[in-house]
Amino acid sequence: MSSELIINVTPWETRVALLENSTVVELHVEPEAKRGYVGNIYKGRVVRVLPGMQAAFVDIGLERTAFLYVNDVYDHLSEFEALLGREECHEEPLERCQCHDDDDLHYLQPPFRIEDLLHQGQEILVQVGKEPLGTKGARVTSHVSLPGRHLVLMPTMNHVGISRRIVDETERARLKKILEEIRPNGIGLIARTASEGLSHSELLAEFNFLMHLWDDIQHKASTLPIPSLIYEDLDVALRAVRDLFSGEVSRLVVDDQEAYQRIVDFLKKFAPHLVSRVELYTERLPIFDAFGIEHEMSKALGKKVWLKSGGYIVIESTEALTAIDVNTGRFVGKRHLEDTILKTNLEAAKEIAYQLRLRNIGGLIIIDFIDMESKANREEVFNTLKEHVRRDKSKVNVLKMSELGLIQMTRKRNRESLKQLLSEPCFYCDGTGLLKSRRSICHEIFRKIRRQGERTEGHELHIEVHPKVGELLLNEAGHHIELLEKELNAQITIIPRPEFHLEQFRITSRAQRQPDNIPEVAK
Repeated sequence: MSSELIINVTPWETRVALLENSTVVELHVEPEAKRGYVGNIYKGRVVRVLPGMQAAFVDIGLERTAFLYVNDVYDHLSEFEALLGREECHEEPLERCQCHDDDDLHYLQPPFRIEDLLHQGQEILVQVGKEPLGTKGARVTSHVSLPGRHLVLMPTMNHVGISRRIVDETERARLKKILEEIRPNGIGLIARTASEGLSHSELLAEFNFLMHLWDDIQHKASTLPIPSLIYEDLDVALRAVRDLFSGEVSRLVVDDQEAYQRIVDFLKKFAPHLVSRVELYTERLPIFDAFGIEHEMSKALGKKVWLKSGGYIVIESTEALTAIDVNTGRFVGKRHLEDTILKTNLEAAKEIAYQLRLRNIGGLIIIDFIDMESKANREEVFNTLKEHVRRDKSKVNVLKMSELGLIQMTRKRNRESLKQLLSEPCFYCDGTGLLKSRRSICHEIFRKIRRQGERTEGHELHIEVHPKVGELLLNEAGHHIELLEKELNAQITIIPRPEFHLEQFRITSRAQRQPDNIPEVAK
């Protein structure tokens, strides 16, 4: 599979796109004014311990206090490995490599309680594992991990792991032996996918670099006040190079000279064999337009996604979950209804797996496939979805399809989704996505005029409205205007205001002008 990494750098934001066979599969955006926090290490202070939630709030200097769960404090190896239930970790794109996943933490009860480990006012060194999302503060852990190009250093754990994407058992055994040789007792190491085939000396060099970095972090933590940022993770461009620029990527194209030089310098240090694949884009046409990415980004914000067959899916996100609905749309099939539904559902399963990765949708996801009578067909759709989410580097858990055609799944969420990054709730509709109908606004105007009652009798009424509402008042609702004029003995004038919002209107009144006295003409 041919892959390309495209990086667009501007003074206001950096954008990264991963293309597979010329199709955008991942998008990462980092505004200059809103740098991410995941991977950053802070010196903080415990401000509140919550025994009922087995968690604590930590002041790390951000707008909202960070959330620290008990399993992210407890660091005894034997119990921690029991929590993991495995020796290997999985990798995630553009994130620090966490081997203690949220799913493990929520369902396993630690042997110690939070009040035995922390107290209010306590100083603590923590690393951000999840960005602040919505009204929630950042999720932090005291289990620090420092990702390099090929290794992840875990200085607080005595643990060795190999990326699950390295499938050759001989290579896994070789890497594990090297890690055991180079690490001191009490230090954890994970071999990332990019470490496959590297020699003992190459891995040792990166291990030494990461250990020097950890020593520097500890020194800063002992000297800086509380709260303080101790270590800031790489920016999105270098994270993309570290986490996405693998041997499968045929080239990396970046449109900024300074960023190009930083990337080259980074690769010379950690992956010199990839330097020749880096290109500086100098054409006048913007790089995301040249590669067709700009159009894909705008499509990724829409609710409706059309399928090639003519069916479509609708993606609706709330604070708690994301709901995805599958519809046949224009697709009517050729023979049997069940065949039509199966084809639509299979196509939707592939598209949903792609959209989740593209839009970086995380948390709880509910998919409403079109009802199928055949159990074998439901199984086929389920297996198709499972197969396509395997390409996703974020942890995904998919439950069996119900008889009603519903699939529940979770996708690990560390950062804001593309929609959360690039959009904000509409201040007109207050995030509902709906506006009052023109007819409802007309009726509201009528009710307000009637409420004013006697105060409007014998007056001129000026109703200032959006032109679309004014059109309805003058035409379809015109006879209601006439009835109100007779009822109130008032003269009503509709005044269109193009600058008004559709729901906005203003009613003003003044006494009607009396006809001028005309002197009688002498007979």
